[in-house]
Amino acid sequence: MRPYVEDVRSIQATLEPDSGTCAQRQARFEVLQEQFQKSDDAIQQHMGHVMGNFAPGLFVGGEEADMPQDNLDLERWFKQPKGHERRIHGRQHAGVRIVQEGPTLLLALDAHLAHPEPFTGADLWPYRHHPAPACQRQALHRRTMMRRARSKKQRPVLLAELERRYLDSF
Repeated sequence: MRPYVEDVRSIQATLEPDSGTCAQRQARFEVLQEQFQKSDDAIQQHMGHVMGNFAPGLFVGGEEADMPQDNLDLERWFKQPKGHERRIHGRQHAGVRIVQEGPTLLLALDAHLAHPEPFTGADLWPYRHHPAPACQRQALHRRTMMRRARSKKQRPVLLAELERRYLDSF
């Protein structure tokens, strides 16, 4: 593995935002990819192949792209909407909470960014009768249906109910 450390470092240098503009880094990346693919060494050929697979998404957005730079940055991004559901070790499932409650949860968790002091009852009072968005209600309904479909006890009842609804639609 030691002979390939410098190759990996040269690839990493093309991905560092501090090592030049996006166009310059992309050009260096493509040159390295071609060199590795034309090499007689099987490992370098494989590295060139992997670089080719990653190339379409690496430099998307150019200089303006505000993408996470490493795993820790990605974890920080994940931490905002999920709170306690995703830990730094990454072993916990991200959960279905974002799908089911995401449309309202994301706004609630990001509210502190625009509201410096704690919320009071008066701040929240206008939203007391505001319904959940349709996409959130649909996601919760799908979850209920899928849970019933997985249940050995509920499945026959669900199938009978769906069949009855289908026949009533005519």
